[in-house]
Amino acid sequence: MRGLGFRPLPTLGDVISRIDLRGSDADLRDVLPRAEFDVEAALEKVRPICEDVRHRGVAALIEITERFDGVTLETTRVPEQAITAALETLDPKVRAALEESIRRARLVHREQRRTDHTTQVVPGGTVAERWVPVDRVGLYVPGGLAVYPSSVVMNVVPAQEAGVPGIAVTSPPQKDFGGSVHPTILAACALLGVTEVYAVGGAQAVAMFAYGTAECAPVNLVTGPGNIYVAAAKRLLKGRIGIDAEAGPTEIAVLADDTASAREVAADLISQAEHDPMAASVLVTDSVALAEAVESELVEQVARTKHRERVTEALTGKQSGIVLVDDIEQGLAVVNAYAAEHLEIQTRDARAVAAKVRNAGAIFIGAYAPVSLGDYAAGSNHVLPTGGCACHSSGLSVQSFLRGIHVVEYTREALADVAAHVVNLANAEDLPGHGDAVRARFDWTVPGA
Repeated sequence: MRGLGFRPLPTLGDVISRIDLRGSDADLRDVLPRAEFDVEAALEKVRPICEDVRHRGVAALIEITERFDGVTLETTRVPEQAITAALETLDPKVRAALEESIRRARLVHREQRRTDHTTQVVPGGTVAERWVPVDRVGLYVPGGLAVYPSSVVMNVVPAQEAGVPGIAVTSPPQKDFGGSVHPTILAACALLGVTEVYAVGGAQAVAMFAYGTAECAPVNLVTGPGNIYVAAAKRLLKGRIGIDAEAGPTEIAVLADDTASAREVAADLISQAEHDPMAASVLVTDSVALAEAVESELVEQVARTKHRERVTEALTGKQSGIVLVDDIEQGLAVVNAYAAEHLEIQTRDARAVAAKVRNAGAIFIGAYAPVSLGDYAAGSNHVLPTGGCACHSSGLSVQSFLRGIHVVEYTREALADVAAHVVNLANAEDLPGHGDAVRARFDWTVPGA
């Protein structure tokens, strides 16, 4: 590999590492920073938990919650009056922000709803496509190092716009709130009209949704981000339930040139690093001057940010780094290979550069579209593919909650017109019974077969 260098910064307190890809022909998949997120290893830990919930239901959930969360529950379901009370006591400023977030999300997601259509293939032969919402969904809202009412919005709004008739939300119980769900999450549920909420977290919550309990009916689909054990439970139970994705640690990539503000880029890298010590923050740039300026800004900004320890761990981890490239074209190759959950483009002619991006969960163009905007109030969805999955998967949307069903209707004449082709293809596949099923509808031998 030519020109590949990886060095920790010796003079800035190891705030972030730098990867030099200038002149390199390295395999990008091997050298780009990425968080370690071994879902397979977690499977054996969640398997007995899920089996326990399957066989013992609510009793298992209460015992597991006491063991892992230090909370003793009498019931897993949050009373409706607690949901109502949470909205009544919500800070008016937070309520206004949530209401605006909901309004904008509805505008975007309502446009995603597909309409049924019918195609006439031949006279007397039609294929219609109906878009039908799943009957019931379970929406997981994380509750670890931070509080995520925004995730309530991002999960519930597309499900509602899809027309899902049954919506249940679950979130880990909080010791500080008497073992109930955080009141801000409950208030967000109230604003959205969701009255079925459970104080259950982790793999056991996914099992509750998959198998059902005396308090919670089983669901068809589970969506929403969570920790590695939530992801492992989704993998384990996929098939019994549908899932959106196995969400890993959050990640941001910024593709920038010398027109970008080092202060703003550093702030954006920190904004995602504060989620989790495993969060990934990556800057890709062709400007050494910008890289050095961002490093300096990180030192200053990290020192005064609230979650300094968490941010430092994320930025100094091997999942984060500054990647130097020869030019923006090479930078595009890097970000397409990385397939970030969130990708910011801060370059000259940023819109044209963004148009060349093929792999990203969401793209944020220019200096005034930071990832934080998308997290809360852009109208876009923040439940996005992580760990490079943006090269083959999409973020949560109305489509996540819909199923396309083909409805085939043919007259006798229309079937007769194509019968010989069906019989001949059936014979070619050595499945004569398929052809016989067509012949059985006619009193004569199928011509041409």
